[in-house]
Amino acid sequence: MRIGLSTYAFFWRGSDRVEDPMSLEAMLEETAALGGDVFQICDYPAIENFDDARLTQLRTQAERLGVRLELGTRGVAPDHLDRYLELAERLDVSLLRSMLYRDADRPSTEAAIRRLASILPRLRRQHVTLALETYEQVSVEDLMTVVDSLDDPHIGVCLDPANCVAALALPEAVIAHTADRVVNLHVKDFHFTRAPGWVGFQLIGCPLGEGQLPFDAMLERVDPVSRGISLVIEHWLPWQTDAATTCRLESEWTRHNLHFLRSHTA
Repeated sequence: MRIGLSTYAFFWRGSDRVEDPMSLEAMLEETAALGGDVFQICDYPAIENFDDARLTQLRTQAERLGVRLELGTRGVAPDHLDRYLELAERLDVSLLRSMLYRDADRPSTEAAIRRLASILPRLRRQHVTLALETYEQVSVEDLMTVVDSLDDPHIGVCLDPANCVAALALPEAVIAHTADRVVNLHVKDFHFTRAPGWVGFQLIGCPLGEGQLPFDAMLERVDPVSRGISLVIEHWLPWQTDAATTCRLESEWTRHNLHFLRSHTA
């Protein structure tokens, strides 16, 4: 089991909303400084344009720091996954997270199965596991139909129960349905509460242990420690009053969540 950070833990600090956005290399350095074992470069399309020199430098930096790299993208088009498998090979990545949909490309369950079957031989050759994430745009039932139909250890589930709340799927049900196929965990806590003024609801993040994520039940059911599954911290932190406040809170959440994970998995 590895504990670490996603680029989503640096969502605001790496964005153009701040005066001096963090680079990918700086995020990796901070992950190591905080004792993280893994850094997932997730939904970070700029990496597709990194030249060979920068990719080599990033891999060397991760090796020097003792941090394992993972990659994340969206979609299951074979040519797109081929591109990310090229990046995975250059970065010595063995875990690639994706989603069934990417922008307007929304394959049917049957089409997704065909696409993924065509990429399976390369996943096997490279010893890469593809983790398909749970999220509100695809029902858990459809996602599991894809994964179960392929029935291969190189294709599993990236479990993030928080994402499915927007589709009115209870986190406990999502965990129960996917647990046996989970190969990667995105860990973020959340509040689903009435919006101010009692008009509608809001689904936003909070520090681990303070919200509605059934964390202990998830850990018990998935058993990431004995199964060697990485736990990757993300945040749903709303923008605060200004950049300085937002970045400070993002950093505080990261430290809190790392401490929380270590204390609950020791």
